[in-house]
Amino acid sequence: MNITYDVIPDDKIEICSDLCNELMKFQKSKALIKPELFDSMKFETWMVPSIKNAIHNYTVIAKDGDKQVGYVYSNISRKETYSNDFATFFDLSSVRGSYVGCLSNFYIKDEYRQYGIGSRLFNMSIDWLQQFEYVEDYFIFVSNGNTNALEFYKRKGFSVSHDILDGFITVLRKHKKDFH
Repeated sequence: MNITYDVIPDDKIEICSDLCNELMKFQKSKALIKPELFDSMKFETWMVPSIKNAIHNYTVIAKDGDKQVGYVYSNISRKETYSNDFATFFDLSSVRGSYVGCLSNFYIKDEYRQYGIGSRLFNMSIDWLQQFEYVEDYFIFVSNGNTNALEFYKRKGFSVSHDILDGFITVLRKHKKDFH
């Protein structure tokens, strides 16, 4: 195994479309609440609009040779971006500044889990998010049924804040002051 990590510029984001679509299928397979909501979630309807609405984007693809094995997508967005037709993801008044940092998409192919790739992608993403001094609140949204992801983020210091859409998504949060 020879894992490399490539940062993908926004204008080349279609490179990770297959991984994003795999993530949505994976989430649907795990979902216990409203799995049908994933039917309309795919690269073109989920990730592309997120990239267009964000102020800053950061996407990293993990590869084993030429094979894409995982990715992470994070962004800095105005907090109002997270109150839309789909849902209100958090109480906007609880966010200290005008912007939030979100680890938005994160996926590793099953056969590549447990090799530290997830921790590496997570750390790269968090390091990137923390460089924006004006951002004080960080969020991660975990789909229902994905208990492995939920536990992973808790081990990384994020706390469950609340659920939205009747438990369809669990919102995790961490404040800048809580990072070491």
